[in-house]
Amino acid sequence: MTEHLILILGACLLDALIGDPVYRLHPIRLIGHWILVCERALFALGLNGRLGGVIHWGLVVGTALGVWFGVRLGLDAIHPWPAFGWDLFIAYSLLCTRELLEQGWRILRDLDDLPAVRRRLSLLVGRDTEPLQRDGVVRATLESLSENLTDGVLTPLWAFCLFGLPGLIPVKAISTLDSMVGYKNERYARFGWAGARSDDLIHWLPARLSVPLLALAAVLLREHPRLAFSAAWRYHALLPSPNSGWSEAACAGALRVRLIGPVWRRGRLVTEIYMGDPDWPADLGAGDLRRGLWLILTACLLALAVGLGMIGLI
Repeated sequence: MTEHLILILGACLLDALIGDPVYRLHPIRLIGHWILVCERALFALGLNGRLGGVIHWGLVVGTALGVWFGVRLGLDAIHPWPAFGWDLFIAYSLLCTRELLEQGWRILRDLDDLPAVRRRLSLLVGRDTEPLQRDGVVRATLESLSENLTDGVLTPLWAFCLFGLPGLIPVKAISTLDSMVGYKNERYARFGWAGARSDDLIHWLPARLSVPLLALAAVLLREHPRLAFSAAWRYHALLPSPNSGWSEAACAGALRVRLIGPVWRRGRLVTEIYMGDPDWPADLGAGDLRRGLWLILTACLLALAVGLGMIGLI
């Protein structure tokens, strides 16, 4: 129990201090390379349907777990301290709370430089960023931050708290798998099925728990906690994903702003729907993004407190 607690606090502290530097042998990049290697091999064997996707899923998740455990076993045979250091390195590398928030703060800092923030935003969202004006940049940033609150913070952090690295590693492997093959196009509609559905499953509960979490953060920041609940219930189904809409709608309600609005993909306008009540503002600016960042930061801290509380229950 004590070692597990120290591991969690140490990994979170390293994430807060160092963030998520980009380097060639980063564990997530290695998982991404392995996903590509396995995909090419399975397609070459003609296993490009659902069966191939299930085998692909097993190879990716199983290898990620196996490599971590094998190295840990070897280090532990030498001395427990190197094994703990290995665990700490892997756990820290798989958490990305600082990186999530930094992306938002960088956009806020450069908000008056539209070409620069459009380029930066294009790293976070799948829509076209060239047509976006300042208000559209702010809405898209808040949407990305609130969606990634579930995928990038709540699910991995709580899995880590509840199950240790055997919980955290599969979550990150599945999320990476979904981001690479979980598309409904000709190549991946069947092959990516296992990755996409398992990703929906692991985020299902954290997505819904994000609503009271954001509402509590809104209480602490004197925002709009009741609207977080009502907006989440009313607008979560606007997004096709079974999970993304909950935290995005709760964020919109907590800040009492409208999100989404006109969205272009590959030069085509795909929606003009707004998420939020018609009398809530949609012409958002720096002040709204700053409020959103504080809301997400507060929710992240509350999520850590909830995770640590879970340890006491197991």
